[in-house]
Amino acid sequence: MDRRTFLQGSAAGLATLSLDQVAKAAASERIRVGMIGAGGRAAALNRHFAENPQAEIVTIAEIDSARLGNTVDTVTRLQGKQPEVIRDFRHLLDDNSLDAIVVGTPDHWHAIPTILACQAGKDVYVEKPDGHNIVEGQRMVAAMKKHNCVVQLGSQHRSTERLKSALAYIRSGALGRCLVAKAWESTRQGNIGYPPDSTPPDTVDYDMWLGPAKKRPFNKNRFHGRWRWFHDYGTGDLGNDGVHRLDMAFAALNAACEAQGDATISLPSKISATGGKWYFDDMQEWPDTLQVTYEYQSDTPKILTYEMRIWAPYHYHGESEGAVIYGDKAHMTIGNSRWRVYGERGKLIKEVKGDSDAAPHVANFLDCIKTRSKPACDLETVGHPASILCHAGNIAARVGRTLNLDPQTETFKNDDAANQLRGREEWRKPWVLPEV
Repeated sequence: MDRRTFLQGSAAGLATLSLDQVAKAAASERIRVGMIGAGGRAAALNRHFAENPQAEIVTIAEIDSARLGNTVDTVTRLQGKQPEVIRDFRHLLDDNSLDAIVVGTPDHWHAIPTILACQAGKDVYVEKPDGHNIVEGQRMVAAMKKHNCVVQLGSQHRSTERLKSALAYIRSGALGRCLVAKAWESTRQGNIGYPPDSTPPDTVDYDMWLGPAKKRPFNKNRFHGRWRWFHDYGTGDLGNDGVHRLDMAFAALNAACEAQGDATISLPSKISATGGKWYFDDMQEWPDTLQVTYEYQSDTPKILTYEMRIWAPYHYHGESEGAVIYGDKAHMTIGNSRWRVYGERGKLIKEVKGDSDAAPHVANFLDCIKTRSKPACDLETVGHPASILCHAGNIAARVGRTLNLDPQTETFKNDDAANQLRGREEWRKPWVLPEV
């Protein structure tokens, strides 16, 4: 019996045990995990997996040794066992004892490890957005489907009681008829300036950090923490935080469709955007000011919009970032720690508090490894479509015109310039995007 079959068979038995018994049984039935990354978001993921009794972090792959210390100490303390440390993530793929790979890297390093992990027969938890671009996301979905893998995108709000209860309320029909939803970011970011190029730290394999991106001199602005503001590595704040808010608004709109008896929506038919780098005078390349409109054509058309003002020191609808769905009876605002419903004349009808803790999302992924069920943010049906909203919005802003999306091919109709931005000009060797 292979390990995946054993874990699947043990899932039903574990469901009948008490919490104390589960913790004891986990020593022999834990899901063995390899982590890619130890700093930034990966540090939080290491903590979440280490504290879950169903998982054991066996190995951490990190190309910058300066980021290992605190994370290794935390993992060791939480799970009672020190993980192995390696530099090259490819050794994780060769380890047949590992059940799952967790990808907590910058955006430009999401696709290749995910695809290779699926090809190695391992399930994957990968941070959002799914890939650095649409082509990478498509290839990730193809690998997941071909190799029958469970792939969870790290949009953790999908597993929170906060969002689940909000969607249940919308499905009750209490908001009335809903045609429009909106997502936004207005959390103030800082100016990153124009520091000169320099020498990479001795602790990092900088060439491997660049991976499939162009070879460039080292600059601290294009490295840890700030890589997301550059076209080579990130997807701007639309792909960073916006993917969460857009997916919440999208989920709310679909819940309203269910309540109204309308056909549910998937990918939009039209995307238009305006904005740019209008506020900050610094090295950032992605917009700091942006408005995107997504149009859904069906029996009952719908509109989803996104607004970015990452220089604003104030809230919108009472939240620095969030989503709102408008009905003809009431509207609902969904933030990171609550949701609220307002009726006529702004009267507060209902408020439910919650959080954005990723622990339930990790638990959902681990459960699905055993049951072979679709996770809460399944890559194909939830994560990739949400990521396409971000990529398409960014592309529309870059080309400066309305895009017509073919939802079957995920290409833009009669627009060569927009389609060129669906992927990279080239993936730098040897880090070529794997074929599936």
